[in-house]
Amino acid sequence: MLWFIVRRFVSGVILVFVITVVAFAALYINSENIARQLVGPTATQDTVARRAAELGLDRPVPVQYLDWLVNALTGNLGRSWSTGQLVSESIAARLPVTLSLVIGATIVSAIIAVVLGVLAARRGGAVDTGVQFVTVLGFAVPGFLVALFLVLVFSVNLHWFKATGFVPLTVSFSGWLASVTLPIAALSFGVIAAVSQQIRGSVIDAMSRDYVRTLRARGLGTGTVVFQHVLRNAGGPALAILAVQMIGLIGGAVVIEQIFAIPGIGQLTVQATSNRDIPVVMAIVVVTAILVVIINLLIDLAQAALNPKVRLS
Repeated sequence: MLWFIVRRFVSGVILVFVITVVAFAALYINSENIARQLVGPTATQDTVARRAAELGLDRPVPVQYLDWLVNALTGNLGRSWSTGQLVSESIAARLPVTLSLVIGATIVSAIIAVVLGVLAARRGGAVDTGVQFVTVLGFAVPGFLVALFLVLVFSVNLHWFKATGFVPLTVSFSGWLASVTLPIAALSFGVIAAVSQQIRGSVIDAMSRDYVRTLRARGLGTGTVVFQHVLRNAGGPALAILAVQMIGLIGGAVVIEQIFAIPGIGQLTVQATSNRDIPVVMAIVVVTAILVVIINLLIDLAQAALNPKVRLS
């Protein structure tokens, strides 16, 4: 198991390194054009050159990257070109907000998807048809439309939740819960559709296996067979889908945070892109890559716990 973790960790570190190289080259390849965009199209060439020198853009890109990498390894991601604030401070202030949405949506999606998937597989008929209808909606309706619908119904008409804003968990748990309920619901809708469909198929397939018939012959009830044995064997594919969806939630948070005016990484991404704030954009790319590696590692560990054969793959 230890060797399995080491292999996954090393491959993750290599992946993050490759992503930083590609991202840095793509963002910094045209240094003069970057400086020109920052000072404006009417600036003189001397002004452009002076601005490039101030930001270190007059050096070769490989030198700039090595300098950035050394600083990044010590936690120094530079300063924002638009605000002058340390990029690490901006990320640290906003990352927990986005993670609360992503983790909350993942937990909610996993619980509801398991319930719906098992019900659809075991009951069939109208229940299965209903779940299939929900999954089709989840695949067909974009997250931002779900978010706008939730705001219209629960904020504008019913006044149950505020349409915008965020309350930190450290300030008020009830306030935080109220501020993240609609965003989490909007993020979860598509994930529930994908994961519940996978669980439904996996449970139907597992229920036809010989070991299930053997367990039933021993007198075990359906609930015990499904939740203690079938889900354990059907959980691998569902976890893989959940991992992909969880990574997608990080991207989906960009839109959802804009709709609900939530100060997370998504909102910071939009602001940094609009302001051509490349150090912030680069930091967001790195943080996102690290999150993807961590998520994949956790899913791999969960799959290895469910199925020891995965450790040998």
